[in-house]
Amino acid sequence: MKFKVIVFTAIMLCVIIVSCQSDAEQEFKRYYTGGAVIYKDKCQNCHGNNGEGLSAMIPPLTDTAYLKKKRTVLSCLVKYGIKETIVTINGKAYEGTMPANVDMPPIEIAKVLTYIGNSFGNKMGTIAVEEVNSNLEKCN
Repeated sequence: MKFKVIVFTAIMLCVIIVSCQSDAEQEFKRYYTGGAVIYKDKCQNCHGNNGEGLSAMIPPLTDTAYLKKKRTVLSCLVKYGIKETIVTINGKAYEGTMPANVDMPPIEIAKVLTYIGNSFGNKMGTIAVEEVNSNLEKCN
């Protein structure tokens, strides 16, 4: 009987804790966990498990300053790829191409950018689909 009471109490405590999260916290977690799956499927092969990149060929995703500075163009880079030299990241220039993901819907771009923007030492918060849509309209 005591065991049932303890289990019931633990379950109720978990329910209360989860229900106390704000809508913004829940949205962030949905974006972040969905983005982790997308990253593993589409980005990890080149950018690495920990966003470390690949030598002089593929830039790391660990430069918080670069990501924050380029926040408004990140959606375009994911959607349409890169065909020229990337500006210097962590004091190093990268050349080469990044393949386009033209079939990737804006919600997936938002999720993967939220994951990248909050992993590998980065703290950028949620990058919502509305922000991605707005930024995609400005792509050159």
